[in-house]
Formats: sequence, C-alpha cells, structure tokens
Amino acid sequence: MISNCANRGRPSGGIKDVTPPTIVKSDPENQSVNFDGDEIKIQFDEYIKIKNLQRQLIISPPMDPIPEITPLGNASKDIKIKITDTLSPNTTYTFNFGNSIVDNNEENPFPYYKYVFSTGDYIDSLSVKGQIIDATLKKPDDFVSVMLYEVDSTLTDSIIYNKQPRYITNTLDSTTTFTLENLKAGKYLMVAIKDENQDYKFQPKTDKIAFQDTYVDVPTDSLFTLKLFKEELDPKIIRPRLISGEKIGFGYEGPYKNVQIKVLSEVPDNYEYRITKDAKSDTLNYWYKPRLEVDSLLFNVTNTDYSEDFTVKISEQTRDTLTVSASPAGSINFNQDFEISGSVPFTNFDKEKVRILDKDSLAVTFSTKLDSITNTYIFNFEKKESERYKIEILPEAFTDFFGDTNDTLRYNLNTKTFADYGNLRVILKNAEYPAIVQLVTEQGEVKYELYSTKPEPLDFRHLETGDLFLRVIYDANENGKYDPGKFLERRQPERVSYYPKIQEIRSNFDLIVEFTLL
Repeated sequence: MISNCANRGRPSGGIKDVTPPTIVKSDPENQSVNFDGDEIKIQFDEYIKIKNLQRQLIISPPMDPIPEITPLGNASKDIKIKITDTLSPNTTYTFNFGNSIVDNNEENPFPYYKYVFSTGDYIDSLSVKGQIIDATLKKPDDFVSVMLYEVDSTLTDSIIYNKQPRYITNTLDSTTTFTLENLKAGKYLMVAIKDENQDYKFQPKTDKIAFQDTYVDVPTDSLFTLKLFKEELDPKIIRPRLISGEKIGFGYEGPYKNVQIKVLSEVPDNYEYRITKDAKSDTLNYWYKPRLEVDSLLFNVTNTDYSEDFTVKISEQTRDTLTVSASPAGSINFNQDFEISGSVPFTNFDKEKVRILDKDSLAVTFSTKLDSITNTYIFNFEKKESERYKIEILPEAFTDFFGDTNDTLRYNLNTKTFADYGNLRVILKNAEYPAIVQLVTEQGEVKYELYSTKPEPLDFRHLETGDLFLRVIYDANENGKYDPGKFLERRQPERVSYYPKIQEIRSNFDLIVEFTLL
C-alpha cells in the first residue's frame, strides 16, 4: 500500500488588509454651516483607533480648552468630538487629523482627514501656501507650526508669546511645504515655530521661529518662504549660588562675553577674584579669596542692556582641588594645538618646567598663551610628519588661584603623514564679504572654518576623511560669527548658503570647489 504525507506548512491567514477605513456618516455632516452644537460624531465602516493625536491633530482656529476626542487607545467604529470652548460667530473651524486615524488590525491610515464646519452661513475657502527652510541646516525640522494672526486693533508685538493664532497648520513629518486653508479675506501676520511644548505660543528658550517680513494680504497667489532659526536669548543671570569653598556659580542666558560681576559688599584690601566659564553648563564661576567670615555677599552683574543685583548666601565649604586635563590624546593634527585645562583658575605658569621632545629626544620650540575664561593653556609648536612627541611637565609648573600646584605630568602625541589627510580649496564667486566659510556635518556641527574679507582662494588643509557640507555665512555686521534673527526687532538671520553637493574628503586627495553664490 502506498500512502502520501501532507505537505507541512503554516496557514497564510489570507490576503493582508491594505485598505484604509472609510467614513460611513458624519453628524453633523462635514462642511456644515450655522453650526451651534457641542458634539460631532464620525462613523467608520470598521474598527479604528487614534494614534499620536497630540502631534497629529491640528485645530484651526485653536480651541481653549481643547475638545475631548474619543476613543484614545481603544478600538471603536466612531470618533466623538466634545466641544467645551465657546465658538466665535461667523468663523470656519477645521479639525485636521493628519495620519492619526488608522484601522484596528493593520493600522492602515486614513490620511489627512479634515472635518470642517462654520458657525456662520458659509465656509471660508481662501488659502495661503509656502515652504519652511532652516537658517543654518540643509533640512528643516519636522512638525513646524505655521500660524496667522489677524492684523487688527488687538495685534501687538507680544501676541506670539501670549495668545493663540487665528489660523494654524503644521508641516507634520512628511514635507517642508505648508498650506493654510479655509481662511477668510484679511491682513495677517505670518509666523512659524518649532513648537516644542505644542501650546501655539513662542517660547524663546526652546522654540525655533520664522516670520514673514511683511503682512500677508489674503487672498494672495504668492508662495511664502519662511526661514526657521533659534533666537539668541537676552542676557540674564539665573540663581547665583555658592558651589564650593570660595566659588560662586552664576548661571546665565544669552551671550556671556561682556558679563561684568562686581562685589558690592565690603571686602578686605587683599580681596582677589577670577571668573571662568564652566565647561559643561551655562555657568560663570566666580572664584574669590581670602575666605570671608560673612553670611552673604552682594553682587551687581551687568551685560549689554542688563544690570541686576544679587545676594548670595555664604557658608564654609571645601575648596575645589586642582586637576589637570589635556587635549588631544594620542594623535594630533598638523593644524591642531595641544591644550591643558585646569579645574581651578591658573595664576602662574613656569615655562622652564615644560619640555617637548621629538622621537630623537630633541627639544621642540613651543609658545603658549592662556585663555583665561576657559582656563586653558594653548601650546603651539611645529609638527612634522610621522613624528612622536613627548611632553613632560614638572611639578609646580602650574599654580592655581588658591596656591596649589600640579604633580609631574607626561603626555605622548604622534602625527600621521600628510597623505593621511585630504585638502580642499574653495573659490567663491559672486560673494559678499566678509564671509565665514565652514565645513560642517549634516547636523550643522562646525568642523573647520575660515574667515575671508576679500576674493581669495580659501585652503582647508589636513582634513580628516569623511563627508562634510560646505556652507558660507555672509557676516553682515562684521563681528566674525553667525548671528540669528530677532522677532521683536524684525531682524532676519544672517544669510547662509550651502553648496549643493556633499564634499567627500579622502586621504591623499586634493579637491577644488568653485562656489557661485546667488
């Protein structure tokens, strides 16, 4: 007898469902006018659920309080919207759900569903379109809110900080373009923000902002480009406090280079102080001596257009001890300096107690300079190919603010060959000067930088291998750095242009790039 065995396998489960849910009925119907209710019900042909509603849902104009929307997390065939805000008369409202509505089984989205109603007798139908770009990055953030504020008697410069807009939309996560729809005719202020806490109000500490220079007259056929940037905060000191013995930390916002800290309390004639910047936080460390038998000290802190007095409680605490760190470690580039930093301000350096020797034990000539704000000594010396350097620092070469000194320190460095690096020559055409020319990562981190005041070839030498982007900043105020914009001053950020192609830096390879700026 012959028997046949069945083939082993798993049931297929049928064809995968790729069909999104369908709306069966809405009550009231979508696009309804003369709306005067407080509840909306939307019925689907299958079980659905709502995902990421907080990020995806856009209500325009915004409602306060936000309507209660169900279901959240549970499967249902209905979406219910319970409105608790008092609706404005003769106003068109939109609920744009983005991609938050999905079916229960396969999570197929019902994309960009929008429910619209009007409290008046017609639906506003005008629109405004545009795109978002970033002032310094090649790719802007996603989920950028674009907002319109009505230009009327209530419009003030502070409106973006404390009031919600008349209309709002969002780029979501799929595009850098935007469309504001269902608008009524009028004149508007257009602002975009990367709204980190999603309250439709500008928070300079956390949010990026963009704005249109002129008011927008609706209807319009213009396409608007909004340039997103992070404002530099206004100077401010935050909660100064005693951190350790004779060391007070002054937290700060905004630029710190012009900060002046003056003690107003009566102090002895031999009173001294130093100010350094903390390496890990936005804090200025104020060091003083001798130890004072007082309960508190009164300070006046000034910066550009800023002045404030502070009282700091004083108690007996242990002083910081001197620790020394060095950078770089191991390999050093030909265009790189060796640096030594201290945990307590340096007050004296004995160069005679430092030796730099090459692999033949020959002394290498070097020079030093102190960056007092970072408390770093910078060692500059000529570096040769395939060389080894030994740096020996004897005890008491460094003396800190409290009189402590270093122990013996030894560091070993080596160089590669010129062929291990790449070189890039940049030739700018149609440029405005002065210009800051940078090689940056995709995230905007500056790796190399040159400053130019006139047409000239710009040579980046001894570059580490890897992919970098070339960008040029027009230094309009000639201060040697990029300056963001300021909404209250209606000042746009300085212009930044990216070369369209990535720069592939390869070892033993020279690149020449001609960059024509528009």
